[in-house]
Amino acid sequence: MFLVMVDEKKVEVPVIKVDNIWISTSALVSTDAIQCAMKHNIDIVFLDQFGDPYARIWHPNLGSTPLIRRKQLETATSPKGLSLVKEWTDKKLKNQIALLKKLKKTRQDQQELIDSAIKQINNYNQQICNLEGDLDLNRQRILGLEGISSRIYFETLSEIIPNKWKFQGRSRRPAKDPFNCYLNYGYGVLYGMVEKACILAGLDPYVGFLHTDDYNKQSFVFDFIEQYRCHIDEIVFFLFTRKMVSDNSFDQIDGGCVLNDAGKKILIPNLNDYFDKQVLHQGKKMKLRNILQSECYAIANRLVKM
Repeated sequence: MFLVMVDEKKVEVPVIKVDNIWISTSALVSTDAIQCAMKHNIDIVFLDQFGDPYARIWHPNLGSTPLIRRKQLETATSPKGLSLVKEWTDKKLKNQIALLKKLKKTRQDQQELIDSAIKQINNYNQQICNLEGDLDLNRQRILGLEGISSRIYFETLSEIIPNKWKFQGRSRRPAKDPFNCYLNYGYGVLYGMVEKACILAGLDPYVGFLHTDDYNKQSFVFDFIEQYRCHIDEIVFFLFTRKMVSDNSFDQIDGGCVLNDAGKKILIPNLNDYFDKQVLHQGKKMKLRNILQSECYAIANRLVKM
């Protein structure tokens, strides 16, 4: 049993209901809680003010095989690597299109705008799918086409969001506006989930395919997370359109804004509820968070067989 202080009240949380523990700014955790978490294979992730993970406590006995990482290295620059990247990018852009189509249903006066964005994203996605050869030769082309598609996608979201919350494209550290402020924190939490799924599956978070290797950069996590970002987009968009976000849910800082405790109390429960939803996946009903883990295992198995 974990004991959590919520608004100066003690709340007991059964261990069986905990998958991860996220520690945000200005928080304390006891060594007893850490020991309990490790005993039950619950990882603890520390998030900075922007929602980005900067440290993690793992159980010391996570299993893996070096074969997976060797295959990951071999595949990274091969035509097989290009095939995987195209597959992930295709899923990302199709998820963006699916969200736009969902939003289109209740926005009769913006049908033409949304249809135009869908058509353009489809066109760029098809160009990516048609690429052939080694990944190294196509990396910049993929990044360029994907970048243009994402710009169109976020411009469209900004056009159809309530006027008060319109924004000028993506902004990161710090966010220039409240919408990106929520997005960034949500992406940070998702980043922690993807990193955990990769490690449990035996994948090396630092051996990227599309995103190139760099010192202390978890390139593979950046690769794999792209196809799931749209889930965060949907959560955040509906928080804003359903008037669940207020001016006191974020703080102004030099150059932008960050999510404060009030904002986190809005975002985190909705994010958890969303990823706990059961959807049909390969003929089975599964939680979205478990699908993410399952697909990491599937990638590891494919790499071994390549």
